[in-house]
Amino acid sequence: MYSRAYILLEREFKELQHKRNEGITAFPTSEDLMSWEAQIGGLQNSIWEGFVFYLSIDFTPEYNLVPPVVKFLTIPFHPNVDPQTGQPSIDFLDNQDSWNTNYSISSILHAIQTLLSDPVLENPVNLEAAKLLAKDESIYKEVVQKLFQPAPPGKNYLPGFPCN
Repeated sequence: MYSRAYILLEREFKELQHKRNEGITAFPTSEDLMSWEAQIGGLQNSIWEGFVFYLSIDFTPEYNLVPPVVKFLTIPFHPNVDPQTGQPSIDFLDNQDSWNTNYSISSILHAIQTLLSDPVLENPVNLEAAKLLAKDESIYKEVVQKLFQPAPPGKNYLPGFPCN
């Protein structure tokens, strides 16, 4: 007998395989479906365009009643990403009271993809990135460009990641 979380995650994985999600790929890395890896690409016309970020997603048996733990494996220099843990600071992931059972893996990854392009400077977790972005966006862009290299065309997928 499979757990509720397993059944939900299996359904979400099937949806991710059949639905085209621009710049987003995710798949389970464990047989029980409780650990996943994902990649998100920076949105077009944003500072992150051309960049690919890898994330881990860990679920508990209580999913989707509680949010998963999401962490960047490739940690961006970003006001809303903890530079030590790689955790994105998104209210519904940080605060269980803000979590909604309608959120899915796809919607979580889309929210993170959008957050990269549209940082929230009111409550940053990376103060250095927030101060630099608030002071001079062009210098912030330069720092990002020096720290990260855009993925070469056709080379932005990890082995095992299906290309969308």
